[in-house]
Amino acid sequence: MLGNTHYYNRTIRKVVVAFGTLFNDLLLVRYNKAGTVEHERMRVPLSYGAKEKYVYRLTSDPDLTKSIATSVPRISFDLVGLEYDSSRKFISVNRNYAQGSDGSVKAQYAPVPYNFEFELAIYVRNTEDGTQILEQILPFFTPDFTITVDFIPSIGRKYDMPVILNSVTPQTEYEDDMSTTRLIIWNLSFTAKGYIFPSVSSAGLIEQANTSIYKDTRDTLSQKVYVDSANGAGVFVTGETVREQSKGKTGTVVYFANNSTGTLIVSDLTELLDENDVIVGDYSNAYYTIDTVDLNPIKTVSIVTTPDPVGANTTDNYGFTEVITEFPDTL
Repeated sequence: MLGNTHYYNRTIRKVVVAFGTLFNDLLLVRYNKAGTVEHERMRVPLSYGAKEKYVYRLTSDPDLTKSIATSVPRISFDLVGLEYDSSRKFISVNRNYAQGSDGSVKAQYAPVPYNFEFELAIYVRNTEDGTQILEQILPFFTPDFTITVDFIPSIGRKYDMPVILNSVTPQTEYEDDMSTTRLIIWNLSFTAKGYIFPSVSSAGLIEQANTSIYKDTRDTLSQKVYVDSANGAGVFVTGETVREQSKGKTGTVVYFANNSTGTLIVSDLTELLDENDVIVGDYSNAYYTIDTVDLNPIKTVSIVTTPDPVGANTTDNYGFTEVITEFPDTL
């Protein structure tokens, strides 16, 4: 899609699994009537599925051999919706980086925040079982409980995912009428503030960083032109004043290359030079006709940074060397 190759980070699956893991170790203990002697202990089964279908499974009995009393307590949960959360948006161009096993650099753009809406249902036959299970859940949500999820192991970034308890409501179902066995359901609504991640790309290590500083050449402080070496004579001297007699323009020579390119840089101009202007040096008496005016900025400083040693990996201890070149050697 959108020109990308296929990828699948299992992000949504990991959110669902992380949410379900919160409730997969709940215990139900039953006591005698006095509440002093334990006579039964069980782990409450947890399954993924819609509540409506689960209620139907519990209450239906085509063979007349099953009852609610032997099917509960149970817990089911279901992902019922996703909603984009603009309040948690990262800067879109931010990236996470990690070193791959082959020495390459793995990169991934910032994840997209989504709110995952979950519904959890607790099925019990009697009120005491339901309240006992609830009391093992509710104290941890105030109203949120944060879990850490390793969404993208190859990048090595773990994210905290708050899970917010929105509401708790009871419900009672009967197999036939109010005189028969009842099914008590506690409905809990949650919001998990998770993320959906884009693809992971790989690239080679950056072995050199180049930084350049430029100066605008389209103002009177500094202008770069090319002269016609076949239509002139002499060598301009750095620091001397050059003049364009017919228009009264003057400036100071910063750099002159007396070769086939005929590069000339003039500063402190009274007026910008134009093509076909004839300029003469006060000291050297050199004269040339301007052939071309360069509109590109002048590179004044070039900085080349390389790791030391050059073959260092991202996790190694290494320094760096810098080579700084200043104008006019940058030309």
